[in-house]
Amino acid sequence: MGRASPLVLVTLVLGFCFAGYNLVTMVMHNRAISRWVEDDSNGGVFFDPVIRMPENMRKPKTVKAPFHVALTATDAPYSKWQCRIMYYWYKKQKDLPGSEMGGFTRILHSGSPDNLMDEIPTVVVDPLPEGLDRGYIVLNRPWAFVQWLEKATIGEDYILMAEPDHIFISPLPNLGSGGFPAAYPFFYIKPAENEKLLRKFFPEEMGPVTNIDPIGNSPVIIKKDLLEKIAPTWMNVSLKMKDDPETDKAFGWVLEMYAYAVASALNGVQHILRMDFMLQPPWDFEIGKKFIIHYTYGCDYNMKGELTYGKIGEWRFDKRSFLHGPPPRNLSLAPPGVPESVVSLVKMVNEATANIPNWDAS
Repeated sequence: MGRASPLVLVTLVLGFCFAGYNLVTMVMHNRAISRWVEDDSNGGVFFDPVIRMPENMRKPKTVKAPFHVALTATDAPYSKWQCRIMYYWYKKQKDLPGSEMGGFTRILHSGSPDNLMDEIPTVVVDPLPEGLDRGYIVLNRPWAFVQWLEKATIGEDYILMAEPDHIFISPLPNLGSGGFPAAYPFFYIKPAENEKLLRKFFPEEMGPVTNIDPIGNSPVIIKKDLLEKIAPTWMNVSLKMKDDPETDKAFGWVLEMYAYAVASALNGVQHILRMDFMLQPPWDFEIGKKFIIHYTYGCDYNMKGELTYGKIGEWRFDKRSFLHGPPPRNLSLAPPGVPESVVSLVKMVNEATANIPNWDAS
């Protein structure tokens, strides 16, 4: 049977149901007694879903498994300049040894083409009906993926869900393995500490809330067929959470991240947790063997190289300083003593802006 069309799927916005939960596999039940495992072969930290790491994850891969890079975006200047930098570094890393990056799509959920259509491969999808996101723009992300998966022809079997404020710092291999997607564990996604709220969306018969991974939807490398299963649930859980005042207040800007984690658990999907997937300046100091810089936090320092987080520094790099247009070329470098991660971030932004034509275009 074919997939439902977006027109049918959007009716799910009107009501949340738990249909399809009988698809949950035994992997979920083993998760309640699972543990963290260190894999010394590449420095990644894994969450072992069945006590012992599945054998196919231990063995070196002999065949490449390319993944399609997909990021959702708006047509706002703030989103555009980040997408341009992200795409620049994707192109730089894509064909280097060790990379399993395949094609690239910017999923533009503004409903209309913009001036980057010729620069970045883009598919235009519709936003949620007016007013439904209530100013929480990322609520459009799951609906965008539902539409894209329905209308696009995707040659790869895997998809990397990425974001505009990601920079590829090294060639990215496929960190997933079949039915086990790979994800970055966020320290602030804490299912066990939010059981009362999460039980509204993840009923007790589904198992302990520790079945919910401490992740968001990005970065995640996942098989396309699994994402096709999760995406409609993710959309519905997001909307249901936003409709619940208590949950909306508690989760705030990470609500949609919790929704993806819950939707995955409802569909019996567990992720391999990879600490080496990403680093986040200024809290992560070194690049090491990481693959992505996520520059979501502001980086504020005095001229002694001391972090002044929460207070605007004498030197700073914060993406929110450029809400209405791109940052200028040749940003000043950080003072001595600032961590490698922040120094590398600004150097990579400068390289991209120096080489992207018509950088100052809005």
